[in-house]
Amino acid sequence: MSKYNHLAASCTVKDAVKCELKVYNSPMTLVLLNPHARGGRARLVAPAMQRWLAANAPSADWAAPDSLAQAQALIMQRPMASRVIAVGGDGSVNRWLPALLARGHSLGLVPMGSGNDLARALGLYGLDWQTALTKALHDPASPVDTGLLEWNGESTPFLSSLTAGFDAAVGLRALRGPTWLRGQPRYLWATLKELAALRHWPVKVSCNGEDEWSGPVLFASTLNTPSFGSGMPAVPHAQADDGQLDLLLARRMGRLGVLALLPRLLLGKHLSHTLVRTRAFSRMDLHSSVPIPLAADGEYLGQANKLSISIRAASLQIVKNPWGQVLT
Repeated sequence: MSKYNHLAASCTVKDAVKCELKVYNSPMTLVLLNPHARGGRARLVAPAMQRWLAANAPSADWAAPDSLAQAQALIMQRPMASRVIAVGGDGSVNRWLPALLARGHSLGLVPMGSGNDLARALGLYGLDWQTALTKALHDPASPVDTGLLEWNGESTPFLSSLTAGFDAAVGLRALRGPTWLRGQPRYLWATLKELAALRHWPVKVSCNGEDEWSGPVLFASTLNTPSFGSGMPAVPHAQADDGQLDLLLARRMGRLGVLALLPRLLLGKHLSHTLVRTRAFSRMDLHSSVPIPLAADGEYLGQANKLSISIRAASLQIVKNPWGQVLT
């Protein structure tokens, strides 16, 4: 779990300088930067972004809170159906998602994370922050689906992916990996590390009330967007606004088998593999006799023996870039 999730402090007007909070006049738009995104490098953009907003969008509120609690409080304090612009990555949006959904806010995104799979799905990946911020401020939002994970008595929404098994364990290693590695190289490094300690999990999986698989798996993950792991096209045909989620399941395979699968995964050619299967669903239930690791939008959650995943169709309004398919 990232450092951002553990920092706690209150952000008041008196300590505005400390938490980099600058309030403008409009109660409707909040630009929220996660200073811990991209390994802490996102905070370096804060002064330039504040100057840009003062010149181009003086009615927008600005905040760069140090803790998850601060960020959630700021989101919850906004009038219902405001626009919140997240400056960060998949993990930032994931941690703020419960508050966004609770208040019915629309979301704009300025990609500044390590993975940016949501930005890829929205067509925003590759834009400079000024262009992305302009779009986030002014472009209309449209509905997308979210997923809901129920596990260990908790409910956790997600936007891009819910990984279970090998890929969740890789995500945890990536979070703990060397800070000088970024993007896909960081995930590849973590993959090789996890491969050295290769594990499988005995599971029973059902989709929409029908038995899907019973036996050991490498992973049994869910995609709402085409990619995870910083651009790996896990389910290339997945769409975040089609009213369904997509299961990606890989059965037991040895280290050589996993190594052979990785290039196919990077190219999006893995779905024809005999040990890989995918299926669209609205509800999936998974039971494992051994606790299986879980990660939502790249953020490691923990382990569970039993979980359910369901679709929440058109539950979030978000800004997309209709021309973004040309960006890679």
